[in-house]
Amino acid sequence: MRLYRMALWVTVPLAVPLLAAPAGVTRAGSGTTPESPPAVQRTGTVAEPAGDSAWPFPTLGATPVAFPRMARRPAIVSRAQWRADETKRDAHAHYAGGVTAIFIHHTDTPNDYDCADVPLTLRNLYTGQTRDRDWGDLGYNFLVDRCGTVYEGRAGGVDRPVVGSHTQGFNRGTAGIAAIGTFGRGTQVPAAMEHAIAALAAWKLGLRGVDPRSKVRLTSTNDMSRYPKGTSAEFNVISGHRDGTETDCPGDALFARLPAIRDMAAELQGRSAGASSGIGVPVTLQSLHQGK
Repeated sequence: MRLYRMALWVTVPLAVPLLAAPAGVTRAGSGTTPESPPAVQRTGTVAEPAGDSAWPFPTLGATPVAFPRMARRPAIVSRAQWRADETKRDAHAHYAGGVTAIFIHHTDTPNDYDCADVPLTLRNLYTGQTRDRDWGDLGYNFLVDRCGTVYEGRAGGVDRPVVGSHTQGFNRGTAGIAAIGTFGRGTQVPAAMEHAIAALAAWKLGLRGVDPRSKVRLTSTNDMSRYPKGTSAEFNVISGHRDGTETDCPGDALFARLPAIRDMAAELQGRSAGASSGIGVPVTLQSLHQGK
């Protein structure tokens, strides 16, 4: 008697996670002086958590897969390139769970500067904010000059959710971007600066899939803000410093340009024109890592 073997194949639904690697570009200082335009270096590093929205994978029984709205990482001049004295700052940076909102500032310094002199301006700001204000480092996470160049501000990693000292009561889970200059009523905001702010915001918010035109709920951590400690308030994902603190910053002219910056940032994320998707991320003291 012969024996026969028969193979039985069973097909089952299988969900395969898709990983979308961002196309990032940053600047490195190799072969250049700190004051000169740095060389381009490509990077694929993403340190912040992925987005909170999810699309269903089109296979029976699959679980949702997150598709963050990635935008190209802009060129960023590092602290080493603008020659920050690292002995002046606190030794350790503090981190939140991710960046879900951005506050726009101005530095309240003259507007008629030569962009080649910006590294010196940054070093002066750095000295003032570490020595005179005792903030432990630059308060802003990023700075942008009138020529559209983006600079690394507070130490800790441009692609990480570093807690700054830029908007009292709302430093955790947010990033501070400062426009170098003073932008009171009647002042022209340079187009290159405006575009650079939008590009930076699109990339930073895209790491968590946040729509730049949406709203976000933040919880105050300081009674000196517009809201008492522990109070929750709704903000535009891209807001002005004055939205969180009693101040004129970022000036009437730049504040008036925030709607256009939000739209530009959303477009750079590949979002359609028109109304916001409404996707925002509620942020409370409990939902963020508190740091030290």
